[in-house]
Amino acid sequence: MTPGKSVNQESKIVVQIDPDLEDIVPVFLQNRQRDMATLDGCLKKLDWQTVRLLGHRMKGDGGGYGFDRISEIGGRLEQAALTGDQTTITQQCAELKDFLARVEVVYKR
Repeated sequence: MTPGKSVNQESKIVVQIDPDLEDIVPVFLQNRQRDMATLDGCLKKLDWQTVRLLGHRMKGDGGGYGFDRISEIGGRLEQAALTGDQTTITQQCAELKDFLARVEVVYKR
């Protein structure tokens, strides 16, 4: 471990974002947290249609906000939902949850 850094700091995922998005990125990330709660419910109900729609939206929106990882996860969610692949959906939900817990936004100046 690097002196002066905690384990949490070392495990952060730093994403550099355009400063023009500074006002809207927090809302975008809050909405993805809300999506996590929805996805958890979808897994319990086997609601693949909603998973597909959320995944499709994340795939399209993530990169535009500077979060390519969210786009990747969204694309995998969408594809898994189309085939009813519950294992992949569960894995991607865990990936999204982990990403959201560790992401640290830095605005490029």
